Amino acid sequence: MDAPDPATLDVLAPNFKRRLSGVTATVVRLVPLQAREIAIAAVAPEMPPHVPRIAPAACITMPRGGPSGARVWHARRNTEMLAGLALRHLLGKRLKLLFTSASQRRHTRYSKWLIARMDRVIATSAKSARYLDRPADVILHGIDTDGFSPADDKAALKARMGLPPGPLIGCYGRIRAQKGTGVFVEAMIGTLRDRPDATAIVMGRATDKHRAFAAELHRRANVEGLGDRILFRPEVPVHEIADWYRVLDVFVAPQLWEGFGLTPLEAMACGVPVIATRVGAFEELVADGTTGTLVEPGRPGPIAAAAARLLDDPALRETLSRAARDHVVSGFRIEGEAAALVRIYREMLAAP
Repeated sequence: MDAPDPATLDVLAPNFKRRLSGVTATVVRLVPLQAREIAIAAVAPEMPPHVPRIAPAACITMPRGGPSGARVWHARRNTEMLAGLALRHLLGKRLKLLFTSASQRRHTRYSKWLIARMDRVIATSAKSARYLDRPADVILHGIDTDGFSPADDKAALKARMGLPPGPLIGCYGRIRAQKGTGVFVEAMIGTLRDRPDATAIVMGRATDKHRAFAAELHRRANVEGLGDRILFRPEVPVHEIADWYRVLDVFVAPQLWEGFGLTPLEAMACGVPVIATRVGAFEELVADGTTGTLVEPGRPGPIAAAAARLLDDPALRETLSRAARDHVVSGFRIEGEAAALVRIYREMLAAP
């Protein structure tokens, strides 16, 4: 895709981080959809080719105003809020500054200073909004319910991917203590020992400072004689992840802390019941008892008990599977998130 002319843009969505992150994934998912309704582009050093993008340096030379007068600068990180302030106050660009906050902890003094200077603020959950010192619009993340959908033939997909035919329990995301990966492994030890046909999959990347932690989880599984039934798989490309959800029978989100957390939505969209801790936005995403089970963070026992209940009751699993898919399609489609954001952009562009 050719880079758009900055002079034609009403909305700029900065993403200065090169490495894959939740924020980067959000920009990649949303901007192409939003571009169908409003003149928007990511401001980033790189993006997938289907995402409208301008280079950060183009913001320096772009016209002072946009087609509608002031432009909207939609930041999601401190560095991007600071860049918006610099463009407005040092270079004289006409910008309306918008910030999306996913944090569920007290902001630093520096972050509070930046947020106080935004024209408008969005929180990704009601819980996140409570950590802000100013009013915020709450817009929950959505996902692509066409891309994330149940398998037509789960048994055939498992066979094609070289996975065992019995029940599969997954835990996906970065491998680190904060993400609850160790809690998941501990919960699976007793669960799998009592159910010889079941297998657990841990999939994700361990960064350098968490590699020793990941190695210890491998060692723990091997010591318990479950090295071939607690499978560790590397992070896969974005276009492959949906199949890894489709093969699952249960998904576990065991985080100790989380800003938002999309994995339960991705799993439920694929018709997979979810066991999730009461952190992040999970209480706003998972319907306890209907699409899955909510448990307190940091405790393997409740996760193991919830997993056992689902594994031992295929009829219950099937009921929750259908409800999970319906729940996401009816309330968490990415098109709804994109439309809600575009409404805010238009309100900001129309404001004096």
